[in-house]
Amino acid sequence: MQDSAKFHASALVIDGHADTPQRFVDEGWNFSDPLNSGMLNLDSAGQGNLAAEFFAIWVEPKGWRGRYAYRTLQLIDGVYEQLRKHPSTMRFGLTPADIVQAHQDGVFCALLGIEGGHSIEADLGLLRLYHRLGVRYMTLTWTNTNEWADSSGDLDNPSVHHHNGLNDFGRDVIREMNRLGMMVDVSHVSDKTFWDVLQTTHAPIIASHSSARALTDTLRNLTDEQLCAVATNNGVVMVNFCTSFIDDNWRTAWSATQPQREPLYAAATAPYLERGEPVPYSVFLAIDRAFYAQHLAPTMPLAPFDSLIDHFDHVAKVAGIDHVGIGSDFDGFSILPAEISSAADLPKITAALQRRGYTEEQLKKLLGGNLLRVFADVQAEAAKE
Repeated sequence: MQDSAKFHASALVIDGHADTPQRFVDEGWNFSDPLNSGMLNLDSAGQGNLAAEFFAIWVEPKGWRGRYAYRTLQLIDGVYEQLRKHPSTMRFGLTPADIVQAHQDGVFCALLGIEGGHSIEADLGLLRLYHRLGVRYMTLTWTNTNEWADSSGDLDNPSVHHHNGLNDFGRDVIREMNRLGMMVDVSHVSDKTFWDVLQTTHAPIIASHSSARALTDTLRNLTDEQLCAVATNNGVVMVNFCTSFIDDNWRTAWSATQPQREPLYAAATAPYLERGEPVPYSVFLAIDRAFYAQHLAPTMPLAPFDSLIDHFDHVAKVAGIDHVGIGSDFDGFSILPAEISSAADLPKITAALQRRGYTEEQLKKLLGGNLLRVFADVQAEAAKE
């Protein structure tokens, strides 16, 4: 077996989910700029040998209500602008072959995934338009239930009209995504929605950024039964790096500080709300990071790096090595686990899994091969239509 660093440097590494497009649009930040508290840029991707990234097009559902499609297009344009500004170092990806070719050419491959089905405004025409613009997966819900699919994030909210999973239009969405060759992403959905998706789809599914509920008890993670079902479907589950999804001790301790953080959020967001403007997500991330550094860091250590590796290990053992991948959620949350500060640290995951006995062939699948296979299978199914 090769030295882990050399092996990682030779592997095709694909990340299934990063929220970086908000930075492009809201902060006027370029992908070649220094990280400035972020988690992913061109330099860190190069250091971590990250070949391809699915950029999440996420529309905050309250501030952008009534303008979901507008914000979706604004964020897609933000990615296109980065491609225009970095023609020699970035390339757009539409197919698995595009990822492979970009990797061979030493160029970073940018791909698009919509996070939250509210972006389509209950219109299959918008879904088709987004596909024409290059979107290659859609996360069916975010933390909000939409017009056609229940989310895991608001099941306890009695004011939300739920559908008991997918409604009839939601099933039409799945079938149209299958026809288009757009991957169906079940991260964020309710358990009932998850099972309804599997009853409806005829193509493999993905969970672009979800970890294991058996290890961290949150509805954002998948149960062992769900992990096995994704495997039976020949799909892939991509492990999320968010500390609240990988370590129960951290999740409990961080949640306990919510009452202390709420007044900070209110003060920081007030000027935006007074102007009638949506609040950039970066405002909340900055507050969380400052709060942790000032009040918690001396007594509350970061979530252990091993907790993250435990989730990779668990998904690989329960679903099988052919059904696990990387779904970092970079730039979508505030505080990374110990030993991970950016995409530059991805080789540490390879080294840790090697120490646990994973072979190079197994790691090639986990690092990118499994997602590449599912991507190809979904497009092949669509070609049969």
